[in-house]
This record gives sequence, structure tokens and C-alpha cells, in this order.
Amino acid sequence: MIIFWIFSFSLLGSLGAVLGAGLLLFCSPETRQRLITVLISYAVGTLLGAAFLAMVPAGLQRAPVLPFSAALLFGIVLFFLLEKMVLWRHCHEAHCEVHSGQGILILIGDAFHNFLDGLAIAAAFLAAVPLGITTSLAVIAHEVPQELGDLAILLDSGYTRGRAFVFNLLASLTTLLGALTGYFLLETLSRLIPLVLGLSASSFIYIAVADLVPSLHRRISFRETVLQTAMILAGIGTIGLLRLWHS
Repeated sequence: MIIFWIFSFSLLGSLGAVLGAGLLLFCSPETRQRLITVLISYAVGTLLGAAFLAMVPAGLQRAPVLPFSAALLFGIVLFFLLEKMVLWRHCHEAHCEVHSGQGILILIGDAFHNFLDGLAIAAAFLAAVPLGITTSLAVIAHEVPQELGDLAILLDSGYTRGRAFVFNLLASLTTLLGALTGYFLLETLSRLIPLVLGLSASSFIYIAVADLVPSLHRRISFRETVLQTAMILAGIGTIGLLRLWHS
């Protein structure tokens, strides 16, 4: 039964994010930019909520504080280094100073990132189904604006709309590969689940704070700040409500 949950939500996180991003391409540039700001703000809330309200408490219930905290710290340093290697960059626009004109690079980085998202989903479901659901929601929330940015970069690199969509879809399916790998690996080595939860929580925190929040600071008007704060709180509230519902 657990593998059904893992398969379904990892598939939703991969295909659903790409399809959602594809639909946004048909919006006008002004509408699309407005929606991206809202989605990124909501994603920040869901990522931080899933990390601090779900994954960290679940990990601490299954592992001593020091090893779990060490996994969190190790993950943050690891993702910093991966970003330096341009394998972990979240772009939300076509003219990204890191990835602009580098279609193959964005596909490789996206596939690697999605694989790790799949591992996170598997570890969360193996710990508890409610935790898996909240983790999957956070994955979907931050993947939609990322996939939209990836599609825009591929189009800017010369890919046709059809090829960009197909290649992005193939890269997103590594979420499913990561989830199935995580299921068969962690089911045997269950003692690693808390450590994987710690690494997954650190990835969510890093993405939210290092990648997404700086992009929100580009729009500093009072109206935008209120909207961004409201959507961040909405994302945190969504995770909190899910936790209360399943408690």
C-alpha cells in the first residue's frame, strides 16, 4: 500500500508540475509573472512548513538530536556546493544569469534535483503517510514555478515549444525513479529514514531561503510585500492544517 502512495504522489509531483507549468505558458507575460510571484511565495511557505512542522519533528522522533542536526547541517553545505556546480539552481525566468542559453545544463540539473525530491517523498511516506502527503505538497508547490522557469530557459535556448515540453517532462520523471529507489533502499535500511528526512528537510530549507526568498525581494512595493507575506503564511498554514487533520 505504501508503494502505491509513493508512486502516485511522485507521479503527481513530476507530471503535475510540468503540466501546470505548461498551462502557465499560455498566459500573457504580465499574468504569468503575477502568478509566478504568488506561486513562489506559497512555495516558500509550504517548504518551510513541511521542513519545520513535519520533517524535522518526524526525524527527531526516530533519531538522536545530534546525528539528525548533523544531517541538517551537512545537507545545507551539500546543497550550497551543488548550487556552485550549477546542479541545484532554481530559475523562474528565461534570462537566468546562470543557465541562460544552456539547455542541456538545465535538464541535467533538473533531473538530478527531481531525483532527490523523489527520495524525499519516499522517505516521508515510509515514516508516515501524512508526512508523505505534506512533503509531496511542498514538492509540487515549488516545482511548478521551477518547471515554468526551466521551460522558459529551454525556449530561450532555441528549443521548440514541443521539444522543450517533452524534454522537461522526461527530466521530471526522475522524481518517480528517485521515489522507487528510495522505497526499495529505505525499506531495507529503515535506520536511514531519519537521516534522509534530515537531508530532505535541509534541501527544503535551502531552496526556500537561498533560492526563492531572494527572488521575492526583487519586488519591494508595499502591496507586493503584503501579498508575498500572505501567501507565505498561507503555505505554512496549509501544512499546519494538514498536520492537525492527520494528528
